[in-house]
Amino acid sequence: MILSFVFLVFFCCYFNYICMFEIKLYLSIYLSIYLSIYLSIYLSIYLSIYLCLEGYLKRRILISLNILHYLCMGIPTVTAARILKGQLEGKSGEESSLAMDSFPHLALSKTYNVDQQMPDSAGTATAYQCGVKANYGTLGVNAAAPRYNCQASHGNNVTSVLHRAKEAGKSVGIVTTTRVQHASPAAAYAHVASRDWYSDADLSEEAVQNGCRDIAYQLVYNTEIDVILGGGRTYMFPTTQQDPEYPTVKGARKDEKNLVDEWLKNKQNAKYVWNKVDFDAINPATTNFLMGLFEPKDCRYELDRDPSMDPSLTEMTEKAIRILSKNPNGFFLFVEDKGRIDHGHHATMAKKALHEAVEFDRAIERAADLVSDLDTLTIVTADHSHVFAFGGDSPRGNPVLGIADTQATDNKHFTTAVYGNGPGYKIANGSRPDVNESVSTDNNYLQQTAVPLDSETHGIEDVAIFAKGPMSHLFDGVQEQSYIAHVMAYALCIDPYVDCQLPEASHAVASHPSLLLLLMSLLLITFYPI
Repeated sequence: MILSFVFLVFFCCYFNYICMFEIKLYLSIYLSIYLSIYLSIYLSIYLSIYLCLEGYLKRRILISLNILHYLCMGIPTVTAARILKGQLEGKSGEESSLAMDSFPHLALSKTYNVDQQMPDSAGTATAYQCGVKANYGTLGVNAAAPRYNCQASHGNNVTSVLHRAKEAGKSVGIVTTTRVQHASPAAAYAHVASRDWYSDADLSEEAVQNGCRDIAYQLVYNTEIDVILGGGRTYMFPTTQQDPEYPTVKGARKDEKNLVDEWLKNKQNAKYVWNKVDFDAINPATTNFLMGLFEPKDCRYELDRDPSMDPSLTEMTEKAIRILSKNPNGFFLFVEDKGRIDHGHHATMAKKALHEAVEFDRAIERAADLVSDLDTLTIVTADHSHVFAFGGDSPRGNPVLGIADTQATDNKHFTTAVYGNGPGYKIANGSRPDVNESVSTDNNYLQQTAVPLDSETHGIEDVAIFAKGPMSHLFDGVQEQSYIAHVMAYALCIDPYVDCQLPEASHAVASHPSLLLLLMSLLLITFYPI
């Protein structure tokens, strides 16, 4: 660019010199002006391109004001959900796209627990929420704490990014389709040697003797969480209290505490809801704290959900963002539909699992309309996969839950979606039953399965990390699952990276004036064609 500039200046001067002697002065002036405009336009284009690139790089190395952390499922589920989404829209499906497909940065996460090759949701949640790999079945404690050993867990707590974000002045929330005391969201606030200690009624004798608290208790007293949406009512109320929706269901707490009342204490503009009507009536502008518990335990599958009683994951996510985003210091929101996807897979009910995944995609898409990639780091990942496989000889556009195009060697049909193990295993009189599409597409159909188990198991392979927004470029290659928490903490410049020395996020990035300059250059070209 510098050589071009020097050449043009030299040419202009030389040409003017010649013109003084050989042509009229007015022609010299005209050509000089013309060449000056020519040079100005191209310098403007060069400069605008440079500023655009500079703005792009600045967006990558800014502090993230907000974090949206989504938990989904393994790659086979992602692929099947993408095709199902397209088929539900009347397309063949393969060419469809999920919201996460557009995220520019991608990595793989190694999911093993410290003591287990096949991971569970508790040990993995401790890794991606707290930045430390843990033992199978333990939450918010390091690997020095074995499962079920309350005494050993003392002094071995690890804190989540959500907790550290709250201490840094941000608003925080959890949204899930499981009970809010379930392993994945619980790692954000609880420290227990067993993920099964939902209420005090679930504590072991050793845990009671050594002073360990249940997960529901810690939900209220460990971290002040601004928005809590999901299921899990029964663990919050005493055994004497009747559930408002199901008269035969009562609370589970033996200590007779009403933890919802405890959570509401000393909070301004705080609300508790348990049904869709009250949820819809919540005004985010006048609500600072919201707890919504819509089922006694886990929320219903999306296929079974009563939209008049329970909000969808998309609706809960939007409400949470609108409340949390009022904080000028930013927010951290954990959103999970992995739990019910996970439960569908454990039951070998692929249809329920995949419809959950499609709803999960809707939530991501809606949230993208409510935040800016300039100041919000968005991450979609999974805690683990399942032994769910999706294949077989099938033509383009074959239903995800349909039948393969060919028969097996036993002259019977088979589904393209299958499981390696689980309750879907069926052998009658030494052979498996035949299947057709009307059977395989039933909401409660148990997918064909190779090995009989009461519950299908998790997979062991790596899972994907999709990322966009500030510092998303740090997700690259194959990483330990605990790496996720460290990137989130670094992007927020919170403990242990308070000295990250990243520039503050701002909507007024350098690319804006450069785009204006580029537009002006194009207008000049229009009026002064070269």
